[in-house]
Amino acid sequence: MTTEEFELPRSRQANERLHALIPGGAHTYAKGDDQYPEGLAPVISHGRGAHVWDVDGNRYIEYGSGLRSVSLGHAHPRVTEAVRREIDRGGNFVRPSIVEVEAAERFLATVPTADMVKFAKNGSDATTAAVRLARAVTGRPRVALCGDHPFFSVDDWFIGTTPMSAGIPATDLTVTFPYGDLPATEELLTRHEGEIACLILEPATHTEPPPGYLAGLRELADRHGCVLVFDEMITGFRWSEAGAQGLYGVVPDLSTFGKALGNGFAVSALAGRRELMEWGGLRHSGDRVFLLSTTHGAETHSLAAAMAVQTTYAEEGVTARLHALGERLAAGVRGAAEAMGVADHLVVRGRASNLVFATLDESGRPSQEYRTLFLRRLLAGGVLAPSFVVSGALGEDDIDRTVDVVAQACAVYRKALDAGDPGPWLAGRPVKPVFRRSV
Repeated sequence: MTTEEFELPRSRQANERLHALIPGGAHTYAKGDDQYPEGLAPVISHGRGAHVWDVDGNRYIEYGSGLRSVSLGHAHPRVTEAVRREIDRGGNFVRPSIVEVEAAERFLATVPTADMVKFAKNGSDATTAAVRLARAVTGRPRVALCGDHPFFSVDDWFIGTTPMSAGIPATDLTVTFPYGDLPATEELLTRHEGEIACLILEPATHTEPPPGYLAGLRELADRHGCVLVFDEMITGFRWSEAGAQGLYGVVPDLSTFGKALGNGFAVSALAGRRELMEWGGLRHSGDRVFLLSTTHGAETHSLAAAMAVQTTYAEEGVTARLHALGERLAAGVRGAAEAMGVADHLVVRGRASNLVFATLDESGRPSQEYRTLFLRRLLAGGVLAPSFVVSGALGEDDIDRTVDVVAQACAVYRKALDAGDPGPWLAGRPVKPVFRRSV
C-alpha cells in the first residue's frame, strides 16, 4: 500500500463529526488528530489482539494500545469473560459488593508493599488523592513533582505547571525537581523546609534510575518528613507485576496504578501504608479526610477485569513476554535504521516493555517534521505506532512485519536527510506536541 492510496475518506468524515461534537475531536489529547499526519488520523472501528481496524476497513498492527492500557491485547478472552460474568450480576449497588474486597485482596497480593488500596476510574483521581492525603497527613501545602515526567493529573496542581494552564488560578504551591539528581532535590527540600508535603514521580521512565537514586529519595523523604509517592501508572505490570517498587525494592509511602491494570477497562488504584491510608477512612481519631469518593470507582465489571489481568500476568508470565517482544522489536528497528544510515536520527529508547522512539533532524535535534514523515510511512504500511510500546498479543510475525515497514520508512527518512528538508514528504502540516500554548 502506498501513501497515495491511503486516503481514509470515512475516517476523515468521522473526524469532522468528532470535532463538531467533542472539543478536540477526542476524549484524550494524546489521541487527537493533531498527533497524526494531516489526513491520516484513522478512526477505529474495532480491535482484536494486537490489531485494529479503522472505519475504512484498513487493518493495522497497533502499538501503545489505549495509551499503554491494553497490555494483553484487545478483547482478551480471560478479561472479557470475567467482565461478562459480572455484568450479568449487576454493576453498581448502594453498598459495597463482595467483589470490592476480593479485588482489594487480589491487588494487595500482587503489590505486597502496600497495606491498603482504594479503587477509582482514572489515574488523575488517584494521583490527586495521593497529593491530598499527603497534605492532610503532613499539614504542609506544597507539592514537589518531577519536572522531567510528562503527565501526572488533569487537576490544577499539575496542569498549572504546563503550557496549557489557561483557566487555572495562579499558584506557587507546586514546585519541581529533576529526575536522577538527589542534590538538587535535597536543595529544594531544604529551601522549602517544612513546606513540602510530598515528592511525586514516576520511579522509572525511558531510562533506568541511576544506582541508589530511588533509595536516596526514600531517605530524603524520611529525613525531611514528606510523603514519597510513586506514580506507577506506566511502570505497573510492565516493569514487574508489582511495578517498579517490586523490581527495584524501594517502597514508597503511596503509589498509584492504572493503565494495564484493567486492560482497557476503567480502573485505577491508590495504594499505600496503612497509617496513611486510614486517614481517608472511619477508623481513626483525627479529622475526616476526603480521600476518594467516586460513584463508579467500584463498578464490578472493571474490578473483575483487573482481577483477570492480574491472574493472567501471574499465570502466563506476561511481563517477561512483553520484554522479549520489545527486545526483538528494538533490535529489528535499530538494525533497519542502521542499514538505511539513519541510526543517529531514528532512536529507540526505553525499557523493552515500554519502548518509544525519537526522530531527530540533520543536526540531531528533536523534529516534529521528521516524526510526521516517519508516522506517515508507518501508517502507509499498516502500522499504527505513536510509540513502540508492545502488547502481549503481538506475534513474532507482527514484529517482523513492523521491522519491514520501518525499513521502508527509514529509506524515505534517508532521502529527506540528504535533501536537508523533510517538507516534500509531509503532504501537510507537521504533527504537534500535546502540551503547547497555541492551537
